[in-house]
Amino acid sequence: MRFMNSALIYSAKMSGRVGDLSPKQAEALTQFREKLEDVWDQLSNQTDHYLLRWLRARTFNVPKAEAMLRKHLEFRRHMKLETIIDDWSPPEVLERYVAGGMCGYDREGSPIWFDIIGPLDPKGLLLSASKQDCLRTKIRDAELLRRECEKQSKKLGKHIESITIIYDCEGLGMKHLWKPAVEMYGEILTMYEENYPESLKKVLLIKAPKLFPIAYNLVKHFLREETRQKIAVLGSNWKDVLKNYVDADQIPAAYGGSLTDPDGNPLCTTMLRYGGVVPKSYYVRDSIKVQYEQNITISRGSAHQIEYELLFPNCLLRWQFASEGSDIGFGLFLKTKGSETKKVEDMQEILRNERYNAHLVPEEGSYTCEEPGIYVVRFDNSYSVLHSKKVSFTVDVLLPEGKQP
Repeated sequence: MRFMNSALIYSAKMSGRVGDLSPKQAEALTQFREKLEDVWDQLSNQTDHYLLRWLRARTFNVPKAEAMLRKHLEFRRHMKLETIIDDWSPPEVLERYVAGGMCGYDREGSPIWFDIIGPLDPKGLLLSASKQDCLRTKIRDAELLRRECEKQSKKLGKHIESITIIYDCEGLGMKHLWKPAVEMYGEILTMYEENYPESLKKVLLIKAPKLFPIAYNLVKHFLREETRQKIAVLGSNWKDVLKNYVDADQIPAAYGGSLTDPDGNPLCTTMLRYGGVVPKSYYVRDSIKVQYEQNITISRGSAHQIEYELLFPNCLLRWQFASEGSDIGFGLFLKTKGSETKKVEDMQEILRNERYNAHLVPEEGSYTCEEPGIYVVRFDNSYSVLHSKKVSFTVDVLLPEGKQP
């Protein structure tokens, strides 16, 4: 089996790029070309640079790289990518309120893309646009960046195939960890990994808050290990570090450089969008249907408790729940060490038991559990002497980066 040891082929010191191929990598490239003869005219790019991207993404395993590229060609046809830039525009709400954009070039001439997370309103966007339009918008951005790389290649007389991303995490909060938003972001990351391999040079992550390790843990499984290794979390000296990768005149003044709009605006708003809360006038639906993981009926005059044993400090406990017919009580408690009791009065109160109108508006919340222990989520119907309550809920334990369940 010629490609049985494909990982060994790629583990050689050669980079797997044009001009730096081992004999086995060069042989794989020749065979890859032969395998693609029947779809050659469908390729948007027929250069060795392009073909090697797919081979590197599959560690020079020719059958896997072929399957990946053929699947991508189907994706291009289905999404009409050859004309998406000219023939399709995102809905106005996405044009105005999806933060970020392309701005400047790094020291090697690669385009720079800014992702600005803080002002993003995930719930507002998903209430105002279809998931398909959100995904298509990101695909269109990827195609714009691909074209920009081609333009830079011609302009500079050298091959440019990857981009640098500056990811501004200031303002990252629980609204960004809302489950439908995380699922949507996962779909976007998967789309990039499957259809734009080796197109990322570096991610420079700045202004990361304490919540970042938990947020990253939620999405990192969508990324290949090679992609993860391209992520650099910069510290408080991020403005200085950015200039190791990007000249000052290519960095917006608001980010420590000297680039401004023609009118002197340091935010470079002609190139970057800063999002914001989506006005409800854009909403096309009242709510997003949530699939709860559990459904219970709590008898009148009683309560239902669920225990979660957290083994690591700083885990995040997150919940969503809805009731039918009437309100329901909810509280969070911590069992004292060595205690076997389930009585509320014998546990440490973390969040006071309160009644919530979850029959009118689904309730959601979270708590950062600074110390390990057994945390108790309590749904309380003890105050009702007449009615049982049906409660639908999901409770997640989100682990900090590097911790596994």
